[in-house]
Amino acid sequence: MNLLLYGAPGSGKGTQANMLRDRFGIPHIATGDMLRAEIAAGTELGRKAQPILAAGQYVSDDIMIGIIRNRLSRPDVGPGFIMDGFPRTVPQAAALDGLMAELGKRFDRVIYLQVPVEELLHRLSGRLVCPQCQRTYPPGTPACAVDGSALVQREDDRPEAVRPRIEIYLQKTVPVLDHYRGGGLVSEIDGRGTIKEISREVLAAVNAPGARRAPNQTRVKA
Repeated sequence: MNLLLYGAPGSGKGTQANMLRDRFGIPHIATGDMLRAEIAAGTELGRKAQPILAAGQYVSDDIMIGIIRNRLSRPDVGPGFIMDGFPRTVPQAAALDGLMAELGKRFDRVIYLQVPVEELLHRLSGRLVCPQCQRTYPPGTPACAVDGSALVQREDDRPEAVRPRIEIYLQKTVPVLDHYRGGGLVSEIDGRGTIKEISREVLAAVNAPGARRAPNQTRVKA
């Protein structure tokens, strides 16, 4: 089962991806986390990406497709995967479709978490992140609940970078939904409820008729 988890920055994609990963035992592929890892390691890719991300922009499509190609070639994605944070534009979606076909894969469901712009701005400008496990937390949280690490604010979550990220999202990424609607893949979910409420709706969408599963995966009740 291959899932695409879609939504604006701050919509809660990471939280729901972690839930799906734990529930179905398939890897969570977060392109943003992979890029931040490159920056932390000081690689050539990281040095190129750092100023782009800090300015609230996105790295080039060829870099992202190359990263994803390598990731989808690993054996752990055989039973399926959850992709979070990509594609953000129609050309990226088309390139990803080509890559998926080349690898003999296809998406089974596109989950879209829908959150109003003002709520997104509020969430992003105040959220904190664990530098070790990359889990996100609301303002005022003292430490990571998993490993106790002191929380930090990402450069691309600072107020001066948040609005450009949202504006780019509105201009370029919303049309991607239409690209996937043609195949009947998109399930839209209101992202303003509690985490448990949203998770129930996400699972219901994944369990909807027509979603493929690997032989060792079973339906679960939301």
